[in-house]
Amino acid sequence: MSFGALLRFSALALLVAFLISPESFAALFAPLTRHGAPPIYTHSDLMGLAVQHLALVAGAIAAATFLSVGLAVLVTRPSGAEFLPLSRALADIGQTFPPIAVLALAVPAFGFGAAPTFVALFLYGLLPIFENALTGLSTLPRTVVEAARGMGMTRGQVLIRVELPLALPVILAGIRLSTTVAVGTATIGSTVAAATLGEVIIAGLLSNNLAYVVQGGLVVAALAILLYDGLVRLERIAARRAGS
Repeated sequence: MSFGALLRFSALALLVAFLISPESFAALFAPLTRHGAPPIYTHSDLMGLAVQHLALVAGAIAAATFLSVGLAVLVTRPSGAEFLPLSRALADIGQTFPPIAVLALAVPAFGFGAAPTFVALFLYGLLPIFENALTGLSTLPRTVVEAARGMGMTRGQVLIRVELPLALPVILAGIRLSTTVAVGTATIGSTVAAATLGEVIIAGLLSNNLAYVVQGGLVVAALAILLYDGLVRLERIAARRAGS
């Protein structure tokens, strides 16, 4: 096992161990507390919060990927090229408004809970995925596409069997960027009663308990790093397959 793989496995094992039994790490966080404050957040199950946090991120990024790739496919077809400015403007919306502003606008429409956070993460994830999908689909070797058509493939078959697989590494790079940002951004969902790891950080800020803030931040950072690393490995696999 390489050093990098060993490091990744160790980080994952440590994260899982902490989420399953956070009380075992009490001595590590105790120096960060004052006046006898508890060193470990116990008001909610940390594993449950992490699972709900990741589920919210996964759902929002999946929806953003579906729309972004769909728009990229549309505007890279001759019949849909005229919709490129509109599609780009739609993808830009999430980057125009800060996530906290999107939450403020979404709460009156969707109420408190996970829905406003889902909307914010969805909108914030559109642009990187759309731009990467657009780049991947518009820079394909024309000789490969023409060869596929010369073999008698329909346009749909060329898209599914040739274009999307070849563009997949670039699309995955956009998904990686959106996912990494979303893992951190999802913490603000706890300000509108969404069940995320932001609950731990906010509890620490409200109670002036640095231990809560640090452990919440560390878990979010570890999740973001591990997901980033996992998606990089998927990109490499997709790139090898595209090259072959």
